[in-house]
Parts: sequence; C-alpha cells; structure tokens
Amino acid sequence: MSTHEPPADRDGSPAPTGADSLSRSAVVSGPEPSPERQAAPDGGPVPEQSEDQPEAAEKDGEDGESGGDGESEPGRSRSRDLLLLVGICLTALLLVNAFVARPFTVPSGSMEDTLQPGDRLIANQLAYAFGGHPRRGDIVVFDGVGSFLPEPAGQPGFWDNVRSVGRDLGLVPAGNTVYVKRVIGVGGDRVRSTGPGAPLTVNGVPVDETSYLAPGDQPSDVAFDVVVPPGELFVLGDHRSASRDSRDHLGEPGGGFVPADKVIGRADWVVYPFSRLTGLDRPSAFTAVTGTGGHGDQG
Repeated sequence: MSTHEPPADRDGSPAPTGADSLSRSAVVSGPEPSPERQAAPDGGPVPEQSEDQPEAAEKDGEDGESGGDGESEPGRSRSRDLLLLVGICLTALLLVNAFVARPFTVPSGSMEDTLQPGDRLIANQLAYAFGGHPRRGDIVVFDGVGSFLPEPAGQPGFWDNVRSVGRDLGLVPAGNTVYVKRVIGVGGDRVRSTGPGAPLTVNGVPVDETSYLAPGDQPSDVAFDVVVPPGELFVLGDHRSASRDSRDHLGEPGGGFVPADKVIGRADWVVYPFSRLTGLDRPSAFTAVTGTGGHGDQG
C-alpha cells in the first residue's frame, strides 16, 4: 500500500522573522509596489505569472492530480491483494489434493451397502505415510494398472504424463483405472474360502463379515486358497456378487494381488451427498486375526 505525504509549501521557505519581516499594518498602509517589484518573503523577486494561468488554477490542478492518484492507487492495491489471496488458496488446494486428501466418486455398486454409486469420498493420503501399512478391513483407493488391468504397451507419451500429473493434483478425473475395495489379506496372510455357505478364513481364523457384506451375499461363491506375497494386498468388494476383485484375477499375471505402493489412500469419509455424510471406520471383523501373521496388525 502506498501513502502520500501532505503537500509541502509552494516556495519551500520558512516564514520571515525578525526585523526583515513586514508587519501587516506596514503592508496595508504603505504604497503598493508594482507587480514587477513585489518582494518575496525571502527577499527575492516574485516570479511573474500569466493572467491566463492564475496561481489558483495551478493549485487546483495539482490538488486534482494528487487526489486522483490517491483514489486509484488503493483500488489497484486491493485488486493485487485479492489476486494474491486467490492464488494462495488455489495453491493450497492443489497441495492438499496432491499430498493430503483426494476426492473420488464411487463409480459402481461393488461396495454396496457401505458405498453407493455416486458417493463422493475422501481418500486420506497420509494414512500410510511415515511407515504405515494398509490393514485388514481398510477400504482403499488404488490404481489397478498392473494388477486388475494390464500394463500399457510402450512408454507413456507427453500427454499421458500431463494427465497423470493432473490426476495427482485432482484437476483431471481419476478415470477407469482407479478402484475402491476392502483389504482382506496383507503380505504374508493366507486367505481361504471353501465356497458358498462358509466364511472366509485368514490365517486359519474365520472372519465374521456380516457387519459390512451386502444383504443376501455370500463371503465368496468360489473357492480359493492364496498366500499374499510381501508388499501386496488381497482385496474384495462388499457386494461380493457384483464385484470384480482379487478373486476374478487369480489366474492372471500378478494373481489378483494389488501392490501396496499402488494404493492412493485410505477411504475415510463419505462427504456427498450430505444425507450420507459419514466416516468409514475399520470394522472389528478382523480382531481375532490379530497376531496371526502378515503386517496387518501394525498401524
């Protein structure tokens, strides 16, 4: 913000004092000197002025210019402050999207009734930072390329990299390569199903999934027996009869396991629609499995 000093005296000289100064009475009673011979307060001649440009007009003009600058400069300063504030807010939002929390829209019913199609959720990207790991029961958002989807042929091009950065910043929709599922097994776990009518077992311990399974769904309609490799995850949808998950990719390269480093974040909140505003807590279904293996017991 700029400030204006008060305007200085026109001649810049101090008022005359002492014997050299004329009293008001002397000035009034004495003979009026001609304009050419009038003395300035400092003893010098008064500069001549044109009748066409009187002194009052000059003062008015100077004051007008000063007033105009004083009115316009604060307006420009306020505009700069507003633009700076908007820039700071946008930068903060981009940093939050990139490193702290990212919004995603649930695309399908594979996680019903926990998540509904169209739900807007927030993935906590700091949940597994600083040495943390996904735990059994967590709902995770992950990039399925290389596990649920094949790796793209060839090297990514320039625009592929631009879109990837845009997705990381939340400027571009996640697209159809991002999935949301529940972690059932972590690295080192043995996950087993004998088919319809039987619960899943993790490291030999039956898991009661009734708190989150879609009504009427079985834990699994197909039998399987897998050991999760270190650093990877075995994930399933809560609506098992409508979910394509790790079971559907058992015979493919990667075995349907999701690398933990492909996890974008843990789904912690549903924020829209507002009628479904809620936190997504880890269920107690896997409490009995604690201490039986894997790293799912850690924070």
